Amino acid sequence: MYASTKLPRTSALFMSALLGGLIFTSCASSDRSTNQSAPQVAANGAVNQLPANESRMSQKAEVAPITRSRPQLIKKAAISLTVNSVDKTVDAVSQIINQQQGDLIGLNQQQPKSDNPRYTATIQLRIPENRLEPTLEELAKLGTVESRNITAEDVGDRLVDFQARLTNLQKTEANLQKIMDRAGSVRDVLSVAQELSNVRQTIEQINAQLKSLQNQVAYSTITLNLEAAVSSTSSQPALGLQVQETWNNSTHSLSTFSVGLLKLGIWLIVYSPYLLILVALVYGFSRWQRNHSPRLTQTPESTRSE
Repeated sequence: MYASTKLPRTSALFMSALLGGLIFTSCASSDRSTNQSAPQVAANGAVNQLPANESRMSQKAEVAPITRSRPQLIKKAAISLTVNSVDKTVDAVSQIINQQQGDLIGLNQQQPKSDNPRYTATIQLRIPENRLEPTLEELAKLGTVESRNITAEDVGDRLVDFQARLTNLQKTEANLQKIMDRAGSVRDVLSVAQELSNVRQTIEQINAQLKSLQNQVAYSTITLNLEAAVSSTSSQPALGLQVQETWNNSTHSLSTFSVGLLKLGIWLIVYSPYLLILVALVYGFSRWQRNHSPRLTQTPESTRSE
């Protein structure tokens, strides 16, 4: 009796332990799955409920860099310098242009005058866009900077517009060429050829404008104004300049006087008939007055008394 009652109790305990293990295992797996699918809590306490696909897409968006198109700028700069010698500065500017792989596109020198005693010069340069700032720094070392400014114009939209129009026109040109190859009558061929000629002319114009804008973007323009410094000791010009100025003034005065005499002679020649008539009238009037004037008679008594 004792043995038979002990065996069922052992089997019951074994079955309860087995069921408990299964329940514990299922609870652990359910907790693990709920932790994976549970919402993530941020550091500030906010709950972020994101599906798996959205979280992957957000990670890819964070990793991928944002690409921005480089602005297409036409840069123009102007700088004014006061230098000791304009001629030497012009030579130095030429060397800087060669070093920066640029071009000299304009030079205007003005010698000193009476109203403007300073020696001035204006130089226009064309420099690669990436060498604009170094070139301005080198030019600033040649003298005292009076003014300096840089302007930029973004032509990126115009370039994109020109490129799009050029692409469309090239497609139109190809389609017209195909139509022209298939055209049968002479009238159709001439009509398509005229339209094709117009399209090609427009392509050439847009292509020229596009290249011009690209060239202006690739090369910047610098306008350099040079002005010689005026020293306080050189208020009067040199002796040679004074002698030359006096000689020029005297010769100019002599030529002016000679031209005036020549003009007077021409006037007298033109009006000589009137002058001769006037002289004849004066001479005749004087003769007539002398002939008809009363003569004074002297008596012998008066002559004796004398």
